Amino acid sequence: MSFFRYFSILVFLPVFLQSQSAPRDPGPRGGSTGVGQSLSGLTGFERIFFVSGFDDFSEIQSVRGKATGASGVGLGPRFNLDSCAGCHAHPSVGGSSPAVNPQIAMAARNGATNSIPAFLSIDGPVREARLKFRADGSRDGGVHGVFTIAGRADAPGCAIEQPDFEAAAASNNVALRIPTPVFGAGLLEAIADSAILANKNSNREAKAALGIAGHENRNGGGPVGRFGWKAQHHSLLLFAAEAYNVEQGVTNELFPTERDETETCRFNTTPEDRSKSDGLKLGTIFDAVIHPAEVAGDIVRLASYTRLLAAPAPGPASRSTINGAAVFGSTGCAFCHTPALRTGAASSAALANKPVNLYSDLLVHRMGPGLADDIVQGDAGPDEFRSAPLWGVGKRIFFLHDGRTNDLLTAIRGHASAGDARFPASEANAAIARFEALSAEDKQDLLNFLRSL
Repeated sequence: MSFFRYFSILVFLPVFLQSQSAPRDPGPRGGSTGVGQSLSGLTGFERIFFVSGFDDFSEIQSVRGKATGASGVGLGPRFNLDSCAGCHAHPSVGGSSPAVNPQIAMAARNGATNSIPAFLSIDGPVREARLKFRADGSRDGGVHGVFTIAGRADAPGCAIEQPDFEAAAASNNVALRIPTPVFGAGLLEAIADSAILANKNSNREAKAALGIAGHENRNGGGPVGRFGWKAQHHSLLLFAAEAYNVEQGVTNELFPTERDETETCRFNTTPEDRSKSDGLKLGTIFDAVIHPAEVAGDIVRLASYTRLLAAPAPGPASRSTINGAAVFGSTGCAFCHTPALRTGAASSAALANKPVNLYSDLLVHRMGPGLADDIVQGDAGPDEFRSAPLWGVGKRIFFLHDGRTNDLLTAIRGHASAGDARFPASEANAAIARFEALSAEDKQDLLNFLRSL
């Protein structure tokens, strides 16, 4: 063998072997986060509400607003964390779970006596827990706060206990969820119901051939839902108000009642968050003129912040990601993860008639027993989930509704699930079969494409 032939083999063999190697998730994309800024074109008042809403989103709650470093009022009695930004932290404020779980430090903060449930770990995702059924066998489905304020210095005399998650887990009665990012949430809210339904009815034959159906969640006859793992909410105001009450325990004008009314654990009048509209006091008039956002309650500012938060910016395109986008369409993935919809005639110019590159149809689909969480929310059944918007997935750490994996390839394959006695097969089975039939290079290109979003 000549020297030059031998040299050529040494040079090109690694390239050949790499092209034939098994596909792998390249991991979270580096560089600028590409998120966290406001939409462009905001009015002066919209900018005020965005900035004020960011402050509320980042604020740390304590029971009475007097704990060190915690100016917010109304934590608990049962809760999951003490700030919105603690859960929605990665890759910047407004995102999903960070690499280091803040719930672990939360358990004993300010003297609290909480134990840490087995489903939480320092390197795992932030999680909330729902119980599937009540003791009498009827459906539950509600969030059960991981922690209580018992033992905290700002909650003297409160002695309520945490739920017995160990017993619930032993009887397969716990369903877990991780935070959904809120980047671009206002754009999702501004998509007309008719646009979602028109997309649902498009390519019907091609979808049916792959076993893809999907339907909207109207939660009992209302507008089309689009927020939450089961598209259970259609409104950012409602979404913010429920999260404020459920995740942090703060009562507000939409959820004015404490989730645990044990008398020894109630320290504030309710609702703890409310608008400053209780009479024409001099301070209220002054605030309304000088600081208009401060007259509104926290939930209005929180909703405004998420509504005006810009969508994630994708990374640069390459030969691999361009081919990956084509493969994403040819496998059928794009039928559920629709690349783009469009907003309607929104009252805010920053949201009106804009393209929304969300990679979701905002419908719920049957995902089979492998992903079924046995939780019913509105019109979303126990094995149904919203097609998660994939914009920003390039920066995500944890995947699937319960954060069970940080590997994108594992998450893709987790969409496939044969039916069993309780749940039909996953609607994604045919698309995943197409994915598995791809060459290693095409699979890698698809993964690279997703990490570019």
